[in-house]
Amino acid sequence: MENLDKILASVDPTLPSAIAASIIDKKIDILAEKLARTPTDAYEWLSSMCGLPFIGKFTVSKDVTAILPDKILFEYVCLPIDLEENRQGLIFAWPPDTTMKKWIRAATNLEFVYCLGPAQDIRKFINERFGVGAGSFVDAEGNEGLVSKVETVQEDEDAVVIKFVNELIKQALNDRATDIHFEPQKNSLQIRYRIDGALVPVSLPPNLVLYQAAIISRLKIMAKLNISEKRRPQDGRIAFRSGDKAIDIRVSTLPIAYGESISLRLLNLGEAPVELEGMGLGKKEFDQIVNAITRPHGIALVTGPTGSGKSTMLNACIRKIRDPEIRIITVEDPVEYEIPGINQCQVQSDIGMTFASALRSILRQDPDVIMIGEIRDAETADIAIRASITGHLVLSTLHTNDSAGAVSRLCDMGLEPFLLASSLQLVIAQRLVRKICSHCAKPVNYTPEELEYALRALRIDPTHEIAYSDKIRAGTGCDHCKGGYRGRIAVHEVLVISDKIQQGIIKGAAAREIRVMALNEGMRTLQACAWEHVKQGKTTLDEIMQFADKNNMEE
Repeated sequence: MENLDKILASVDPTLPSAIAASIIDKKIDILAEKLARTPTDAYEWLSSMCGLPFIGKFTVSKDVTAILPDKILFEYVCLPIDLEENRQGLIFAWPPDTTMKKWIRAATNLEFVYCLGPAQDIRKFINERFGVGAGSFVDAEGNEGLVSKVETVQEDEDAVVIKFVNELIKQALNDRATDIHFEPQKNSLQIRYRIDGALVPVSLPPNLVLYQAAIISRLKIMAKLNISEKRRPQDGRIAFRSGDKAIDIRVSTLPIAYGESISLRLLNLGEAPVELEGMGLGKKEFDQIVNAITRPHGIALVTGPTGSGKSTMLNACIRKIRDPEIRIITVEDPVEYEIPGINQCQVQSDIGMTFASALRSILRQDPDVIMIGEIRDAETADIAIRASITGHLVLSTLHTNDSAGAVSRLCDMGLEPFLLASSLQLVIAQRLVRKICSHCAKPVNYTPEELEYALRALRIDPTHEIAYSDKIRAGTGCDHCKGGYRGRIAVHEVLVISDKIQQGIIKGAAAREIRVMALNEGMRTLQACAWEHVKQGKTTLDEIMQFADKNNMEE
């Protein structure tokens, strides 16, 4: 491989240094970008240039660690594989150099057939077999091995923990996780990723519990928290960089029975912002929302549980209406998405800067549009409503199960119904459902009886919908997804405050009555929106059954 740099330089003079500075798992991605090819095509090209066979699907040898020392597996990202005619292969994510081959020969005294294989598949096997970040603990256990610069070193505990935490966060980013949860148990440390809304246990090294306290302390140091304070919850932030990705991590600690639980929320600052057009809205709902947020005054709310994409929807609305002639001010906790040209303010409760106090100051800043991250109390709700009837457009979120429930919640906070009726323009109820993986999606056959039951449970008239049974698909599970799902899509219910609904609010109508009025005026429910996504092959029937009412299938 002595000529590998010359081969890479022939493609682009800057390529050798760019690849040398990158981790092994990402080298092929850099090459593929320069070649304007897919990673698989880039491997085929590299294979022909270096004379190493590329194997897309491989069988790992049964006794991996007996063939190759753990440290070599972790540092070189390679695996022993079985080849035809009882030959022993060694598959790499990137071509090995002469020095690496010498150390492998010295450590094993075996002759290998060297091959190339997908870095993602090799890393996936290593993580599942040994645990994420297991390579950090090899030297700590007293095992001798090689490091990337082919030096034998004795890493101290701090260095081991730092490396493990970094590897864990990087793997979470590769897996598209939005959260990482560190949960101390009686005799272990449980770590889970949240991927597409579902919690996924992380495969971990068996000796991890020995480093539990050090891992928790490392995270608190990164977040600039008080490591000696273990009795009270703390909040902080970490600025993390992985390759060319800048990641903002929100950190929350909570004292529990066996230590401190730590949750990390990962926000990719380089990710393209979601525009309103990309929120998965139907044309009718899209037009209703645009009509409400382009008015000069009034209040529009987004409701739903935690993690349902309310902040993303608010920011998409702000991006839709921002204009040099409009002064927009936001108050958030925390500021999750930076929007150019917008004045964004962050809540700081420890110094008395709450949503309510910040909102009072904002009103003296001559805003046209105010975005409040969340209405949490009666004081914030009252100021927001009064701001909306004095010439300001107010956008905010609220925790309710459906759109009509927002009216009851605000009235329960003590707002006068006549004020609410005159200011509230629109309520968007939102949920997120997992999308079918496009790589392994296949048709699913339901019997007419099964489909009719599901539709009735979703409060959808099955008369004309049974005909769409051939449109239903589901993922079977593959290397590109988690259990047949990859990514999420929003489901919406848009309640427009009409004259009739205004009169109902003034008269103190209950949430159920308001909902019936809205349905009579053509509102599409969360269930109906979710079913549309099923008919379009975007999600599964099983996924949307979370909206079903199986105990009361008749309206």
